[in-house]
Formats: sequence, C-alpha cells, structure tokens
Amino acid sequence: MAQTMLGKTAVRPKLIKPKRLSPGDSVAIIAPASGVSPETWDRAIKNIESLGFKPVVGKYARGRLTFLSGTDKERLHDLHWAFGDPKIKAVWCVRGGGGAPRLLPDIDYALIKKNPKILIGFSDITALHVAIHQNCGLVTFHGPVASSEYSDYTKTHVMNVLTGTASPYKISVSEFNKTKESPFFRTQTLNKGKARGRLIGGNLSLLAAVAGTKYALGDIKDKILFIEEVNEPPYRIDRMLTQLRQSTDLGSVAGIALGVFEDTSVSAGRSSNAIMDVIRDRLGDLGVPLVYGLSFGHIRDNLTLPYGIEAELDADNAVLTYLESAVI
Repeated sequence: MAQTMLGKTAVRPKLIKPKRLSPGDSVAIIAPASGVSPETWDRAIKNIESLGFKPVVGKYARGRLTFLSGTDKERLHDLHWAFGDPKIKAVWCVRGGGGAPRLLPDIDYALIKKNPKILIGFSDITALHVAIHQNCGLVTFHGPVASSEYSDYTKTHVMNVLTGTASPYKISVSEFNKTKESPFFRTQTLNKGKARGRLIGGNLSLLAAVAGTKYALGDIKDKILFIEEVNEPPYRIDRMLTQLRQSTDLGSVAGIALGVFEDTSVSAGRSSNAIMDVIRDRLGDLGVPLVYGLSFGHIRDNLTLPYGIEAELDADNAVLTYLESAVI
C-alpha cells in the first residue's frame, strides 16, 4: 500500500513550493484519468514543445481502457515514475475526463513529498491536486492540460506562473471573455469586497465527489476558494454546492472566485439565468466577497491557479492577485 500520511496527524504539512521551470527542461506528460486519441497526443506534445520544454510521455499514458487511459496500477506507475525520475522537472496531465479519484488511496505521498515537482492540470485532475496538497503541502497548479488550446492568455499566465514571475502578480478577466456574447461569460460581482487568503479549489464535480472523504478539501477557513464547472444543469450545480455546504464550513472562507460555468448543451440558452440564481442562493448568503466569471475553467482562456499560495481577490473589479511566487 502507498505511504499515506492522512489520518496520522492533525497538523497540516508545511507548504512546499516546487522548483521553477527553465527552457529545455524535461516535462512528463501522463494520463492519470481518461485517455486521448493519437491526434490529441500530437497536439499535446506540440503544445509542450511550443512552451520551450522537452516532453517525455509516460509508459502507459497512450493506453485506452474503456473511458480510462489504463488500469489504476498503470496510471499510478506513470504518476510515481514522473515524480521519482530526477530528470523530469514537471508533471503535466494530458487531460482530465474521469478516473483520477480511483488513484487517491494508493498514491505514494511520501515519494511525492520527497521529490516535489510542478503538477499541472484541471477538471478531473482536481482530485489529485486536493489529495496531494492536503497530504504533502505541495503547491500544485490548476491550469491547462497538455492537450488544451493554448491561447495567448493561457500561455502567458501558465509560463509566468511556472517560471516564477515577480509578485504581486495581478490577473484580470481576458479581453476575449469580455467580448463573448454567451451569458455564461458575463462577469458578475455577487458580493462586494476584497479577500486575502491561500488559494484552494477546483472543479465543482470533483470537490463534491471527494467531500466527506479523507481526500476532501480539509480546513478551508480564511482560504480563497475557486470553483469552475462545465455542462452541468442548474439542479446538479445546486446539489453539488449543497454538498459542499453540508460537508465543509463553507462560511469560513475568506472569499469565493468562480470561473466560467459554461453550458454548451441544448438547454444552454435556458439555463444561464437559472445557474446564476442557484449560485446566488447557495453562496450569496455566506457574506464573503464573491465574483463570477473569472477566466478559468473549461474555456479557451484558462489562467493557472497555484494551490496554497497567498492571494487577494478583488470581487468589485474581478481581479485576482498572487501575493507570492508559486515556485522557487
């Protein structure tokens, strides 16, 4: 069994920042959740190369097993290899999808803590971020997967964050998002004010899925909680936010930053107002700074959010500022 640290102590692990990336560094691309097509693999490899890094594909990452990239054992192998190999400087997930939570009980958290590296991805990868950050104290990165569309906005922010740009680092809503006609992209300040705290969060479905387990968010007091979701109807958004309210002390957070909850389904035109009504009902009464529509999630312009670093949320102006570097 993996060397799991959860449950052995109530003390939160000390925050560990990974080393920054430099041009030419070797980056592992792994598939700890769903698999992708050969064409998508080609795009993922080209994306990492375009950022100036050398992609190294995991042994089992190109596999397919139903909706997964491989067995749990195979996907764990690649995750452990990527953290254990000293030549690898970062671990980039090729996509989300499904299946990452299955790995949590058998992850070798001691190995990861001993070999801290950048881990980046989003969506289903939220499960890995939360569990690894809670177990190891490692700053991980909710950001584009290797196969994402790397717009200028996405590329600029991921490179600045992973290579260690100077702080404070201020991030505003992308100009592209401001021009989108879809109501899902309209930035809305739901509760005014500023909040300061450490970043934690991810995809709503995954946060709800691990809620109540030993891999849940843990202590969220005075944190800035960020949440994104895609293609979920209002009743499911309501159910998942209710799950978070009932399983955590949600009212203790310093503030809440919501990404774009885009719905591309047939019912999209009918659900945008309903989703906002649900968000107001489930989160508005908490009384903390709350803003919807920041540029992260399952969208073209997707900023990179580091777990655990100190940040400031300006809900009035929809601005997120990183107050420290996420890497050393």
